[in-house]
Amino acid sequence: MAKVTVARRTACELLGEVRRRDARARDVMRSSERMARLDERDRAFVTRLVLGVIGTRGLLDERLEAHMRGKCEPKVRDALRLSAFELLFLGTPEAAAVSQGVELVRGIRPRAAGLANAVLRKVVSEDVPTRAAAVDVVASGAAPVGLSDLEWVSGYPAWLLERVGAIREDVARSALEPAPVYVATNRACHDDDETFRLLAEKGLEPHFCDLAGSFELGRPAGLAGSGLVEHADVVVADLSAQRIASMVGVRPGERVLEVGQGRGTKTLLIESCALRAGGTAPLVGIDSVDFKSRVASRRMEMAGLGDVVSCLCYDATRLDADDLPLELGTEFDVVFVDAPCSGTGTLRRHPEIAWTLTCADVESLCALQLRMLGAASTRVAPGGRLWYATCSLLGEENEGVVEAFLGTSQGDRFVLTGDLLRSHPTLGGPDGHYTACLRRVC
Repeated sequence: MAKVTVARRTACELLGEVRRRDARARDVMRSSERMARLDERDRAFVTRLVLGVIGTRGLLDERLEAHMRGKCEPKVRDALRLSAFELLFLGTPEAAAVSQGVELVRGIRPRAAGLANAVLRKVVSEDVPTRAAAVDVVASGAAPVGLSDLEWVSGYPAWLLERVGAIREDVARSALEPAPVYVATNRACHDDDETFRLLAEKGLEPHFCDLAGSFELGRPAGLAGSGLVEHADVVVADLSAQRIASMVGVRPGERVLEVGQGRGTKTLLIESCALRAGGTAPLVGIDSVDFKSRVASRRMEMAGLGDVVSCLCYDATRLDADDLPLELGTEFDVVFVDAPCSGTGTLRRHPEIAWTLTCADVESLCALQLRMLGAASTRVAPGGRLWYATCSLLGEENEGVVEAFLGTSQGDRFVLTGDLLRSHPTLGGPDGHYTACLRRVC
């Protein structure tokens, strides 16, 4: 009788916690004491297991249910999902994956061990060959790739793959590979050479990217415990998000309104770009969640920007109201709308999205995005720039919202400039982001 490895047992327990709390997997792993006690190799394996199972759970459940009669209790399903994921997506030797899965189930419900053995052997005999064939089709490029093949390769639902259009093959190929980890220099504290030295001293193996002040980490596992993020020495942000901040190109002294500030990551990036150009830019950031505004405010103080940046809790859809707070009752040179969105460009980091997002959610988000963009546009000074950004791959949230805004009475005062970024996940590349710039002409 095989003994279950510590990493697999930890992964199974974390999956159970994610399910019970309906929480984000990364949040659960970040706060797990048991995860923290693992060595670097096991932490990496557990991370891949947990994120992988969460991102492919719809397909896993479909296959598991096809091989059993009736339902099984949630804890047993967690264990079966984990082992089925290993078999289908990680290429773990069949004997090892089945044995570990059976023992995981035995530890949860001894009488279900026989069921686990039968179900997992069905996965081996029926599903593993099917996925292998799909992988071959996608890799060969010799035949038209169907949605079914891409489902098997990525573990994502067909409707989502269909909606991302021509980039679906890149999205599917990169789905199960860890997203790179990028950090940026906080120019309020350090220059680029100092940042490189701090990262190297922590053993994070930084590599300069093609964007000034940006680094990809070769060994990112030690970042959380390095103290560099906590003390605002560096800013953790996807490279595409950093490119957006650079494109916004805030100049020293320009008045900036950031809509959808969150915890202040893009605030730090925007201010770093201004500092790179010679000085800070007075910025007001708003978010509808008070907790996030308070976190952003603390980060600005830590970063030495407390006297430059104001963080307010305010509903962005009311920016066109008559009774605005004093800080918002003016016009700004730059208004940056970081809109709430589906997050489909960040599926590798937030795999929950794949199987929780619905078409109705997307429609609701588009309506909110258009309302926010319209209200924010009233705060743009004549000649000023209005930026709209998402981390979505869906055209209706990106070009669709911008086009709809330009067709409104508020949009009549704006023209679309040539400043545009549209990225999508690729193997070894950054996440999917979108941004467009509109200039107020009257």
